[in-house]
Amino acid sequence: MYTLDDLQAATADLESAERRWENYDGNNPNKHRSSVTDARVKVREIEADLKARGLLARSESEELANRIDQAFPNADSGRIVDFEGKRYKRRYTPRGKSLSGKTVYGYDGSWDEVPL
Repeated sequence: MYTLDDLQAATADLESAERRWENYDGNNPNKHRSSVTDARVKVREIEADLKARGLLARSESEELANRIDQAFPNADSGRIVDFEGKRYKRRYTPRGKSLSGKTVYGYDGSWDEVPL
């Protein structure tokens, strides 16, 4: 369980990591990349927890996705469902990847509206 202070600290860490990456003038283009990726993953994780517990407001699209998730909790990727008179397709995207692309740091699920 995270707090708003945890989110503030993680956001500050992310901004610091991004500044280090932007200000680096060496010849290694991947220097600091992993720290930025790790910080982004941490911020998303904390935001998701706070939104799930109602401490942060969800956007309209996040609220819709939450209602669909509750109606179809075990939907696999690519599944198309009918919800409130519209059709939606389940989609998962990587939350973050390692430099090699072989390690995925989790997945974020979303619902895309599909034309009837």
